[in-house]
Amino acid sequence: MRVGLWALAAILLGAILAHLLLQDRGYVLITFLGYAIEMSVPALVLVLGAAYFAIRLTIWLWRAPRQLGAAVAGVRVRRAGSKLTRGLIHMAEGDWSKGERLLTQGLKGTESPLINYLMAARAAQLQGSNERRDDWLRLAYEELPEAETAVLLTQAELQLEHDEYERALATLSRIEEAHPGHPLALELLIRAHGALEDWDQVLILLPRLKTVRAQTGAVSTAATAALGHYASRADVSYDSLERLWSSLPPGLRKRPDLSSIHAQALGTLGHGDEAEKELRQALKGAWSEELVLAYGAVRSSDSARQLKRAERWLKTHPEDAALLLTTARLCMAVELWGKARSYLESSLALDPRADAYALYGQLLRELGEEDTAASAFRSGLALVTGGTSDLPALGAPRASDGRPADDADIKAESAATPATR
Repeated sequence: MRVGLWALAAILLGAILAHLLLQDRGYVLITFLGYAIEMSVPALVLVLGAAYFAIRLTIWLWRAPRQLGAAVAGVRVRRAGSKLTRGLIHMAEGDWSKGERLLTQGLKGTESPLINYLMAARAAQLQGSNERRDDWLRLAYEELPEAETAVLLTQAELQLEHDEYERALATLSRIEEAHPGHPLALELLIRAHGALEDWDQVLILLPRLKTVRAQTGAVSTAATAALGHYASRADVSYDSLERLWSSLPPGLRKRPDLSSIHAQALGTLGHGDEAEKELRQALKGAWSEELVLAYGAVRSSDSARQLKRAERWLKTHPEDAALLLTTARLCMAVELWGKARSYLESSLALDPRADAYALYGQLLRELGEEDTAASAFRSGLALVTGGTSDLPALGAPRASDGRPADDADIKAESAATPATR
């Protein structure tokens, strides 16, 4: 509707102008530097229109090569982006060869070739070609020297994934020289030294992780193994253990596996009360099987009180096999053999495990049941080795009624089977 009105208005205006020009076309005189140009008004309009279109054509011809180049570049960028996307899709689907081919084809025209090079290097490694992997990384560095750290980090990570630990350490040392304390480089260094079982070096590097916001699973695994190795050394002292523990990042000290190792080391060094307190506080924050089992392994100065605390926990965790095992261990520490047997049998009924069978065998031997104890030991051994034996083993006991043996049971049991010291 609006277009029709404008068209009608244009026709009316043209008709009016045509009528006026037919009566008098006007007269235009232009003089310049002694020259005179005479023409009518319609001729002037035509000249001005022709001049305008000539100027626009000249500007378009001037800009055309640049616009054409930009259009061609845009097409190349879109094609490169499409090949990058398709290459990543093929990599996600496990087609490493086609993914690598598309990624390298997408290098032409891309404005950011780094991701193509890095992903092509990963695709080459997944195909087992470490030489081609290193070639892509070298080309990435040569084309983008400002991305050296990113290239080296990728190279080190790929080397670690391919078990090239010594080469990864050499690569990471270059990053350390240029950027000491780089967070990701530190984590990769800990992974490499952990894989080489260089626990002393891991313990040296761990305190430097305080600036890292989150430790990876691989770093935590290496830290757990390193602390366990250190705690088992004969020359470790309380002061050296506490210096090392306080130097670790807070995020690592809160992990149940590390807390349990630290607490058990304290107990071994004769600081059972401190170990018991640490485990008790840790269990308030997060209930964990590692912490529960460690609580049964440490000995405070008041084992009876420690046992009562474990039994209170059983009221809220009645079917926790690890807690039942810990409670049984604490019962044995205060020579409550009947209660220990009841807790152990309940634990084994819920979760048959080698350490529970071993403790059960010790308890049965303490009660004088040598044959049954031997069967319990064989059952635990079978769980560890995963094999079978021609000798009879002890099956998991049936769960008791949840009531630990009372004092009368203990006395009757002691009278029937005197404890062997």
